[in-house]
Amino acid sequence: MSVRSTSQTPTSSTEPAAIRILWSDEFVVAALKPSGLPVQPDPTGDPDLLSLLRDQLREPALQLVHRLDRPVSGVVLFGRTPQATEGLNHQFRQRSVRKVYRAIVEGRVDEPGELHGVLRHDPRRRRSNVSTDPDRGTAGMLRVRPLHLGERYTLLEVEPDGGAFHQIRAQLSAAGWPIKGDVKYGARRGEKDRSIHLHACAITFVHPVTGVSMTVDAPVPASGSWQVLARTGGSGQNDRGLAM
Repeated sequence: MSVRSTSQTPTSSTEPAAIRILWSDEFVVAALKPSGLPVQPDPTGDPDLLSLLRDQLREPALQLVHRLDRPVSGVVLFGRTPQATEGLNHQFRQRSVRKVYRAIVEGRVDEPGELHGVLRHDPRRRRSNVSTDPDRGTAGMLRVRPLHLGERYTLLEVEPDGGAFHQIRAQLSAAGWPIKGDVKYGARRGEKDRSIHLHACAITFVHPVTGVSMTVDAPVPASGSWQVLARTGGSGQNDRGLAM
């Protein structure tokens, strides 16, 4: 079963009027996280996705089962019952959940391929470093496929294998393709709203109660660079409109 939302993601905001529900039933909720919003309470005290959604749905027992970085947008899953939450958590532990992202990166990526590396979390700097030493971190792999080429940027489809801290951001940067706006990982400049151009566009999982395989899709944000690419259809053809 595939579930799609045709309306666009809001531009980034730390105080959205309402959280958009992409799909739900009595066991699972798939919600759309805007960039700039933490997924759960953090030391900043800013509004967060979990708390806002609990209030919106009037479900204080709603549980978060995975995370997206604060500057990242896209689909996030929640469990509505203990059975559903545990079933989803088990799938994430087993790495059987498929996650697909869109990223706008600096530079030109001409061919599909795989990026391999070992990621080492540096908690003091809140970032990950990529090395080739298998004894000094967690192995990670990214499948990357160029969807559209601009003069300075490439729209990529990215599928991670693994769940290391900042895996996509670190591995793309180490390959020489930092994500647009991601100054922590080498982007030339940041965005005014501190977002980065990384979006969780699809998640595939087995429904924890019915056993049906499901894919929930999330549209890209309704903001400048994303929409330049949306208008061209991500056809993989060069477009001077993406020169930026």
